[in-house]
Amino acid sequence: MTAPMLMVLASFLFALMGVCVKLASAHFGTGEIVMYRGLIGAVAMAVLLRARGQSLRTAVPWMHVWRSIVGVSSLCLWFYAISGLPLATAMTLNYMSPIWMAMFLIGGSVLLGGAKINPKLIATVLAGFVGVAAILRPSIDRDQLWYGVVGFGSGMLSAMAYLQITALGRVGEPETRVVFYFSCGGTLAGLALTLLNGGWSPWHGWTAAALVLAVGLFATAAQLAMTRAFAIGRPLVNASLQYLGIAFAFVFGVLLFDDPVHPLALAGMVLVVGAGITATRLRHGTGPRQNAQDTLPPDLET
Repeated sequence: MTAPMLMVLASFLFALMGVCVKLASAHFGTGEIVMYRGLIGAVAMAVLLRARGQSLRTAVPWMHVWRSIVGVSSLCLWFYAISGLPLATAMTLNYMSPIWMAMFLIGGSVLLGGAKINPKLIATVLAGFVGVAAILRPSIDRDQLWYGVVGFGSGMLSAMAYLQITALGRVGEPETRVVFYFSCGGTLAGLALTLLNGGWSPWHGWTAAALVLAVGLFATAAQLAMTRAFAIGRPLVNASLQYLGIAFAFVFGVLLFDDPVHPLALAGMVLVVGAGITATRLRHGTGPRQNAQDTLPPDLET
């Protein structure tokens, strides 16, 4: 399959994962869903590493620890937001990572001094936040505001996870090992959250069990498709195509969950997507050239 086809497939699978997370959240806590998702991913990556003859040994364990802390925190917040928000809204808030990356770049320029700030980048960040305001105002009720704040935070942490993945790629860590340790971190964090919240939920039947299994399978398959796409394709094209996940989530939300359709919210989604794509292009256009491995997005998994 070509890189664009793989990216479209990954976006579709991530949207399916979001559907399963939303359905599973009626039976399981966020910690349990994160734990099962991480466990399935860890097993799949261990099998893949063995098949490729790659070792689990790493020379940078603490980089993996920090990446797992940030990435798993983003994942937990995202899954929690999905449980209480329209699916497309939760997806859009989490997909704001390129906009947050642009804001980090602007903040770094201000703190370090001397570096000229691209006014287009500032305009892009502002447009992205205007888009978020347009999405949240008509799309969520007052009692859902907390979920919106959580989803907003998941996008910021996702951007920080991107920085860690870039750093791991630059020191030569293969993406399969990065995802393996991330999945292990998710398993441990999910287990801790589950125990802190009173332990495992009661048995809800095979349908509920199938939902959490599907979360892990869809997420792992999406990760593999996305990783391959970024390895063989153009990073900017792939980064643009990943926003199809929002469109897929919107369709699923309307058809399966009767999510409301607000013209202002749709306009906000378009604005966030446009701002994200523009921010990605501006960052790659002005920053140092990166190889394919350095441009892998965070597992929102990711």
